[in-house]
Amino acid sequence: MRLKFLDRFNEIEKLERTLKRVNSSFIVIYGRRRCGKSRLLQEIIKKKDIFFMADQQEAQLQREGLAKEIDRVVPGFSAASYPSWESILYALNNSLKERVNLIIDEFPYIVQNAAEITGVLQKFIDTVPDRKFNLIICGSSQRMMQGLVLDASSPLYGRADEVFKVRSLKAAWIQDAFELNDIEAIEAYSVWGGVPRYWELAKEYSSLKEAIINLILDRDGIFHEEPLRLFLDEMRTATQSLSILTLIGSGCHRLSEIAGRLEKKAVNLSRPLANLIDLGYVRRELPFGESVRSTKRTLYKINDPFMNFYFRFVQTNKSLLEFDLTEKVFSDISKRFSQYVAEIWEVLVRESIPAAEIAGKRWKPAQRWWGAGINRKPLETDVVAESIDEKSLLIGEVKWSDNDKAAENIKILRKKIENSPFTKDYDIIPAIWVKSINSVQSDFENIFTPRDVLRYLK
Repeated sequence: MRLKFLDRFNEIEKLERTLKRVNSSFIVIYGRRRCGKSRLLQEIIKKKDIFFMADQQEAQLQREGLAKEIDRVVPGFSAASYPSWESILYALNNSLKERVNLIIDEFPYIVQNAAEITGVLQKFIDTVPDRKFNLIICGSSQRMMQGLVLDASSPLYGRADEVFKVRSLKAAWIQDAFELNDIEAIEAYSVWGGVPRYWELAKEYSSLKEAIINLILDRDGIFHEEPLRLFLDEMRTATQSLSILTLIGSGCHRLSEIAGRLEKKAVNLSRPLANLIDLGYVRRELPFGESVRSTKRTLYKINDPFMNFYFRFVQTNKSLLEFDLTEKVFSDISKRFSQYVAEIWEVLVRESIPAAEIAGKRWKPAQRWWGAGINRKPLETDVVAESIDEKSLLIGEVKWSDNDKAAENIKILRKKIENSPFTKDYDIIPAIWVKSINSVQSDFENIFTPRDVLRYLK
């Protein structure tokens, strides 16, 4: 079932503006697999444009495939033979009478079999100022695509007129895709994250349970080996990344813990962890008010909800799933699912803070805080954010339970604030975020629910 086109309005506006420039443009688009790059391109393609989907065939076969696509715009173009990428680009430019868009999707596949193409494009861009086509290259290998245009040693460095990273959709769009209520939207997002293709396939099923079992848990499900596919887009081997995420998913959040389990020196994991952070699969958490240099309390968490779900529940049950014990595994997931969603809900709350206005103020990005309280006992706070004017501090508790009582949560929050060592010189704004409100204390204004959070996540 094809989803209606969601969001991406800014990207489309920017693309169309760039493509209408007086001089022809070179545009680079990249992002993880299934995030909607091709769908975005389909929204701007016109009948006269040339769209070529590259694959892993030899370079000569790729050129033949491109020539056949060009036939639609330049009849008979494929009748000639093109021994090089340079020959096909110049021939196309000489054959066109009006400007078109040449779109090459999955461009990294061409680079794998013809590394010289980047140099060919550099020469073509630099020496043909009156080009008769806009060139758009697109790819799922984020590291390769970034390297092509952002690495100073690359031939294409500095040549792109626009570089777009297509990111996952924000959480609130899942309501539009599935027509869910606020709580259902949080639960669905906790499994699928913001990847449109995941939503599209999940929508084929009548329930979240059915979709999880058929798409993820079933050993023949299309997403059963999804992390492996994603990692192989970015690196030669997925072994180390799979191992790191398996450990983080099972509760190892400190570098020393991860290194110990892998029997490696912590310093040897700095680069692979940095790569996973750059790709958006892992995030680094620091206590509020501290920096990477000032703290040794850094935690590593899986950042992408789908990957988080996978390494929490699927990777650890691979043996059972190989024997088709999907119902057994899903039963175990169900027992822990509410706790898992609570963790995603907490992250979404923090993500919503910079877009929200609370107590008449705007706020900087929110963080957690953990450490010793004034009473020297362990203390954890779910939300801490400084106001833009740096005069106030938003401190909050985040809960996800059907029987949460607002009054009880407010009482707990006020005790935490009294015990917090980082509140000096700030005007304190307390707040709580709950799954639903069962009781309300009349003098407490800042109580928020999924509806309040989702309105800021679009």
